[in-house]
Amino acid sequence: MQAVLITGCSSGIGLCLAQGLKQAGYRVFATARKTQDVEMLIQLGFESYQLDLSSSKSIKQATKAIYEQVDELYGLIHNGAYGQVGALEDVSRKTLEAQFQANVFGWHELTNLVLPGMKDSNNGRIIYLSSVLGFVAMPFRGSYNASKFAIEGLVDTLRLELMNTNVQLSLIQPGPIESKFRINAYLAFKANIDMDNSDYQSNYKQMIERLKSDKLADYTLPAESILKCTLHALRSPKAKIRYWVTFPTKLFAVLKRILPSRIMDKILVQAGGGGKR
Repeated sequence: MQAVLITGCSSGIGLCLAQGLKQAGYRVFATARKTQDVEMLIQLGFESYQLDLSSSKSIKQATKAIYEQVDELYGLIHNGAYGQVGALEDVSRKTLEAQFQANVFGWHELTNLVLPGMKDSNNGRIIYLSSVLGFVAMPFRGSYNASKFAIEGLVDTLRLELMNTNVQLSLIQPGPIESKFRINAYLAFKANIDMDNSDYQSNYKQMIERLKSDKLADYTLPAESILKCTLHALRSPKAKIRYWVTFPTKLFAVLKRILPSRIMDKILVQAGGGGKR
């Protein structure tokens, strides 16, 4: 039974992946940041450990505990992350650092902890949940954009460095997926952005309405669409380097290739709610 470690399994995509991979016959180590979520996962029948991607200590403790249960990991799925929204001029250095701690540095450290074992066995898959915002930028999403752009750069480089091994890396680039992402983004916005003293109050009001709305964004897909790609990335003799999920991702991938940057900018401003203040 091949062992797979998944981060961010408390809900949404992570929980769907944990359930789907377990049903598919993998030994799943489902991790989460909060203790109560770990307890919930254990009650659901998973081998679960607390893993806070913002904490090097937590990452090392969880990895050590997992390797006490298995000799090797076949798969690592990077899913745990959050989206810090807000105009970049309203984002403090501390807030941006927190975004990168969870979305980039934690992923990098965890990768480096499992890579030696995968290289020793010359076998393994590392899957990164990136985003359409990993290759196109939208206004008021700069922190998240930057974290996903960084992940894409790290993965592209690591793939070259591992070219002579059988460790395969894949990026999954979804657009809107059913999850708690918008709720968590709103909470991060309230905690870290001073809306009352911002030049973007009118933009923020519209953004908050979207984040708090129960209405799904156009072309939203269920988390099972990510599971399908993940299974392919784990099982295929030659996994894809990038998996485009949802119509917006596929559309923007094509438009970015064929349109001049200034025209693309106008489209992205409108799509991201970055019009007049």
